[in-house]
Amino acid sequence: MRSGFPWLTLRERPDLSQYRPWFVEPERPNASRTMVRTPVGDDFDVADPALATELGEGVRVIKQDRGVFDTMPLSVITTQTIAGLGALTGSELDVLRFRPNLLIEATTDDAFPEDGWVGCALGIGGLRMRVDARDKRCLVVNIDPATTRRNPAVLRAIANDRQACVGVYGSTVQPGRVAVGDAVIMTVSS
Repeated sequence: MRSGFPWLTLRERPDLSQYRPWFVEPERPNASRTMVRTPVGDDFDVADPALATELGEGVRVIKQDRGVFDTMPLSVITTQTIAGLGALTGSELDVLRFRPNLLIEATTDDAFPEDGWVGCALGIGGLRMRVDARDKRCLVVNIDPATTRRNPAVLRAIANDRQACVGVYGSTVQPGRVAVGDAVIMTVSS
């Protein structure tokens, strides 16, 4: 039964986390062909009908020039938040479960520090972004990206203890290159 939601996601197919996209020319992501490696190691162009066939009846694959976002273009989470949520659930959680664009190690040990960043701007490398809202989570966070096993305790903890939010959403103010290890500079918007 189809829900009317136009995208095939981890909600319907947890094993999608085992399909890995990659660029033929990673140094030119905007111009590169995008490939997808299947769980058995076959590589398909992202728009190849053979990939759609492998994914199942009624699936049509398309290539987007830009991402498809649930709500906002950027999702940010801190290592402290992953650890804090792990403590709430009594389990070690993989950051990939939360699908952030940016993972930040904050300078404090406080759990969930990015909650206080809403309304601020962050400078990271050449990027300047506005932090717009806390990131409301769906049941995809229950799915372990390595094993595809579901753990409903994750979303339950987020709903019960975090008003259904973990991490923050943001928008690009000034595009720029970001690299691992770049400092994060927060400014308060006026």
